[in-house]
Amino acid sequence: MKIVVLSRNPDLYSTKRLVEAGIKRKHEMLVVDHSKCDLLIQKKNPQVIFRGHELKDVNAVIPRIGASITFYGTAVVRQFEMMKVFTAIESQALVRSRDKLRSLQVLARAGLGLPKTVFTNYSRNVKDIIKSVGGAPLVVKLLEGTQGLGVVLAETDSAAESVIEAFNGLKARVIVQDFIEESKGTDIRAFVVDGVVVGAMKRIAKKGEFRSNLHRGGIAEVYKLSEDEENAALKAARVMGLGIAGVDMLQSENGPLILEVNSSPGLEGIEKATNVDIAKSIIRYVERHAE
Repeated sequence: MKIVVLSRNPDLYSTKRLVEAGIKRKHEMLVVDHSKCDLLIQKKNPQVIFRGHELKDVNAVIPRIGASITFYGTAVVRQFEMMKVFTAIESQALVRSRDKLRSLQVLARAGLGLPKTVFTNYSRNVKDIIKSVGGAPLVVKLLEGTQGLGVVLAETDSAAESVIEAFNGLKARVIVQDFIEESKGTDIRAFVVDGVVVGAMKRIAKKGEFRSNLHRGGIAEVYKLSEDEENAALKAARVMGLGIAGVDMLQSENGPLILEVNSSPGLEGIEKATNVDIAKSIIRYVERHAE
């Protein structure tokens, strides 16, 4: 098969691993920078043009779309869908996953556990917002933040007021969430491919940090999911419509709480922590559906 990996950087770990895994399984692998694609939209012969050449005879696409280019990257994925090419992550699911507020609403409607969350239209009733999530400590998150950026822990009510008012003054959209103290600076990432958890790790924040993201200096170790955690991860990926998903969860007294469902989860942390060939699982998923 001819498989296109949509990635802006062929040297990224995840991109290189997908190419290696595809070549091992005798596929033709092509890395395409979606930001440099032109889309010819017409009734009978929609085309994707890359560096002046039409991309032809493509059997499948694996999107690796960064958050900063979601709009155009999704348009490229949608164009391949118009061309009847299988995409490992559907365009609509990609858009849904990048909207944090919409994602939380979808997950809550499905009955999945979440940290108590408040979203307002720059409300001036900041004290009421803080009270509605149970008071400080609480977490304030930018809706557009990624990799732990734009996430603030407010340890007192007065600090929470200051942070929320500052974001409101900047017209920055935020959500306010209950801080799950019993998670103790750790979270769980379950990697789901085609309805199966193919790997799971626990991420532990560095000393003095509450964010466990590996980009923030956290460390990762292999983790065995409980039955409740596995069921929550699979359901979260399913209701979000994602064939590939990194489901981030917190452990709480009330069971697993979903933090986020990532549609372009990185492979480096999970592969190194679990010693599992996740890239191979993704290629086999593509094979099953594209053929």
